[in-house]
Amino acid sequence: ICRSKLHNDRCRVSSHKRAAAMATITIKILFFASAREAAGGITSANLELDADGADTQVLRAKLAAQYPKLAPLVQDEENLTLALNEEYVDMGEVKTLSSGDTVALIPPISGG
Repeated sequence: ICRSKLHNDRCRVSSHKRAAAMATITIKILFFASAREAAGGITSANLELDADGADTQVLRAKLAAQYPKLAPLVQDEENLTLALNEEYVDMGEVKTLSSGDTVALIPPISGG
């Protein structure tokens, strides 16, 4: 509780820092092929991440936690390619995410 003007100023700064620390971003996830099946048949979902430190590595961990059947696929870069805003993310590369981004989960596709 802020009781004096000086204390009120400190409370405002503290509240602002807490709000900034709790800021989130929303990204759209597109699920293809076996990734769609592992996620329960959904084609897309909006996912919130903490704005601070939001990147493709954090996204993989969040997807694995939120969709346990998808975890083996999403945690293995050789078995799941990410495309960020229609640009492939190279294996081993970590890209920063921003609100409004779209990330496609693209598992290997076999054919014959």
